[in-house]
Amino acid sequence: MTLFLGVDGGQSSTRAVIGDESGRILATGEGGPVEHVGAPQGRERVFRALQESAGGACRQLGRDLTDTPFEAAFFGFTGADAGKRAIVEELIHARQIGLSDDSVIALTGALGGEPGIVTIAGTGSISFGRNEAGETARAGGWGYLFGDEGSAFDLARQALRAALRFEEGWGPSTVLRRMLCEAVGLDDIRLVQRKLYSAEFTRKRIAALAPLVEEAARLQDPVACSILENAARDLAAITDVVRARLFQRKESATIAYVGGVFRCEMLRSEFIGLVSSSGTNRVIAPRHDPAVGALIEAYRLAGARVLVSQ
Repeated sequence: MTLFLGVDGGQSSTRAVIGDESGRILATGEGGPVEHVGAPQGRERVFRALQESAGGACRQLGRDLTDTPFEAAFFGFTGADAGKRAIVEELIHARQIGLSDDSVIALTGALGGEPGIVTIAGTGSISFGRNEAGETARAGGWGYLFGDEGSAFDLARQALRAALRFEEGWGPSTVLRRMLCEAVGLDDIRLVQRKLYSAEFTRKRIAALAPLVEEAARLQDPVACSILENAARDLAAITDVVRARLFQRKESATIAYVGGVFRCEMLRSEFIGLVSSSGTNRVIAPRHDPAVGALIEAYRLAGARVLVSQ
């Protein structure tokens, strides 16, 4: 049996998928998060995440990772860097190995390998696309310090800013002040702000506060509703930029949305309405997850044309 491997190495977890030569998915495995190799213990964590995910998938097939040859293997990593290739080549035995950042496999998975655009809004945000000619373009993805508009981190940041403005008397009233205090376990929003600056609150943990904005919006809080509407506009804007670079104005383009932020119905509906308003865009939910996208890229790497089935 000829085997192919796809791996999605992300900030929160790593997922591996093994398929056969017909495109049938045979096994999956889960592992821990992947970090930059240069970070403290970064190399060890990347190695362990690959062992857990790809090794777990191999064990489902009654195999050991070290003794499993792959025709092709493809890896999409958050913040892909050259150091990860050396780790991959040390651990994975494959005739061909490919690496990219995670936006590539998110696009491939979401559209099943077809041309189009994926807009991702999770802890961070980015829009990435590829047209029929294989040309690519991206917008956003600048990181939480300088961008990531519409991301979970940005929603939490905007919520805290609104709560602090209300506290100091230069912003409108909002239930977000109370909600943030309750979520962090403090009774003063200024103390909440200081707490979020501490090492205890990682970027991921701050981003986990984002659902409070949707909760407040359900209570008809105007500030929360405005935050969600602005986030949807920002995500639509980076989508439009990518579209303009890759597709003609009257040309049809398929756009998929990916990431936990789009679980918010109000934001998702606003985003779809904005992106669809031109009448030439088709907006869809993702067909496959990024790990399956990595598997599709592995088939491409080997020159195999198959339809992935689960």
